Amino acid sequence: MISKSLEEYLKNIYVLKMQNGNVRVTDIANKMGCTKASVNKAINNLKENNLINYETYGKIELTFDGESLAKKILEAYDIVYVFLKEVLNLDEEHAKSEAENIKGAIEDETINKLAKYVHKELGLNSLDCNYDVNNEKCRICARRASSRKISQ
Repeated sequence: MISKSLEEYLKNIYVLKMQNGNVRVTDIANKMGCTKASVNKAINNLKENNLINYETYGKIELTFDGESLAKKILEAYDIVYVFLKEVLNLDEEHAKSEAENIKGAIEDETINKLAKYVHKELGLNSLDCNYDVNNEKCRICARRASSRKISQ
């Protein structure tokens, strides 16, 4: 189990990897608005937890476990964001900010129940993804819901 702060670093490493392919300490510092020293400390903690592979001044690579955990973190954020934006009708920036705060404070079981509620409210019951934050399913459902709303 890692801290919420390390989860943020891991999530950002994953996002940067998906956007750029290679991830370096400077990229993380720029994205998160923090110092390279802070990033290096977090990187070392993530490395000790076998979530990343990293050699000094090299690129940062997620391990299988690191990538799985990063996806789980993003899934949890996404479902909270969808709830705030689509169900509660918060504006996008407010929903993003609140989703970050809320996601860090709730457990997997709560996320799973929230996901099922969101699926029901958005008419996604027919997708029957049996959302579980430990599986990568809800991002697809959220995209389908957004597409459905836009086309209507």
